[in-house]
Amino acid sequence: QVQLKESGGALVQAGESLRLSCMVTGEIASVRQMGWYRQAPGQTRDMVAEIHFGGGTYYADSTKDRFTVFANDAKNGLFLQMNSLKPEDTAVYYCNARGLMAAVSPFNSWGRGTQVAVTA
Repeated sequence: QVQLKESGGALVQAGESLRLSCMVTGEIASVRQMGWYRQAPGQTRDMVAEIHFGGGTYYADSTKDRFTVFANDAKNGLFLQMNSLKPEDTAVYYCNARGLMAAVSPFNSWGRGTQVAVTA
């Protein structure tokens, strides 16, 4: 089973920075894609940033000039550097990873999320 655990969420003021981390564990053969999503109260879970290994990096329009997503070489760690935070960035941030497990069965796994709150 593939497990993801996020960390780094906090309460900050507008304009400050945070770095979120996500660690991936399990019997993984390959990782195809990793990403960060967020969900504010009463809202849908939306893409923040994704890395498609061998295919590029993608950002939501609202975050592309302020956030940077990157992964470690082992592809078992995903990070999100968030700068110039705004109150509208307040949400629970979730990590996602997709690929193949060692048994060559596909996985699409989510973490439990980490809360980011930005005050004006």
